[in-house]
Amino acid sequence: MIDYLDRMIAQLIHDRVDATLFVGFQPPDDDWRTKAIPGNANAVNVFLLELRENRRLRSNERMRSVMNGDIFEQPAPRRVDCHYLITAWSPASVTPQVDPTFDEHALLYAIASAVAEADPFIALDIFAGSGIPPGLPPDLLDAQLPVTLLPVEGFHKYAEFWGTMGRHHQPWKPAVYIVVTLPLPLEQERSGAMVTTAMTDWRQGTGAGAGVGELLSDIGGTVRDSAAPPQPVPLAWVELLTMPGARLQLANADASGRFVFARVPSASYRLRATGVASGPVVRTIDVPSPTGEYDLQV
Repeated sequence: MIDYLDRMIAQLIHDRVDATLFVGFQPPDDDWRTKAIPGNANAVNVFLLELRENRRLRSNERMRSVMNGDIFEQPAPRRVDCHYLITAWSPASVTPQVDPTFDEHALLYAIASAVAEADPFIALDIFAGSGIPPGLPPDLLDAQLPVTLLPVEGFHKYAEFWGTMGRHHQPWKPAVYIVVTLPLPLEQERSGAMVTTAMTDWRQGTGAGAGVGELLSDIGGTVRDSAAPPQPVPLAWVELLTMPGARLQLANADASGRFVFARVPSASYRLRATGVASGPVVRTIDVPSPTGEYDLQV
């Protein structure tokens, strides 16, 4: 996913700073200075310094989904801070009339402005003019990627960094230092079968001498169609009816076709689904169900 973040930064620079700039991502060492930069082009080096987990954004939240009656959970993604140093390079030679440093400083200012305007980075926005690159991960498509522009603490190993960039002494170059936070999605896990019945037994008295009480159940099911395999039918209306046909409760299925009825006494009932293409569908159920299943197929 980091390679697509690299492409986002390059696209941002080309679209909002200068389309003719050469943008490279290799270390700004001797090879970069002597081989990588085209001879007469202004260049921008975007170097990924390091990766660190952003623990401030770590969450214990788990996202649930239902598939074939099973519950799957996906932990909230970890967050990775990608630290970049962006430097500008002019091919011009220093003369009494020409100071290429002016061009480099102007580029740095324009890049900082472009990053500030694009914060947070959103792939759909950045690639709006050029088209989404093939293979862009769905998790990155419309994700908002927070950007820290020019952190106040700076990059604390700046001298050490430039001291390792080549065999020949390289004077320090000013840089736009940015940190972009990427999601690190975790695998979905099966947590178990869906709970369809929750029972509460109400009794008078305590202990072994408690009298006969009333067993109330919360029940849930899914409205599905007759396709192969069956698919959930969203937003259907489901009625809980007595056997003679009197309505006791009415529920509207959610986007996943799920419906719930609360505090249902033990007895036989009818479920009726309406608002579906096939017309009303009725099914007889027992509460609590011996199989724990209360689904309706329409």
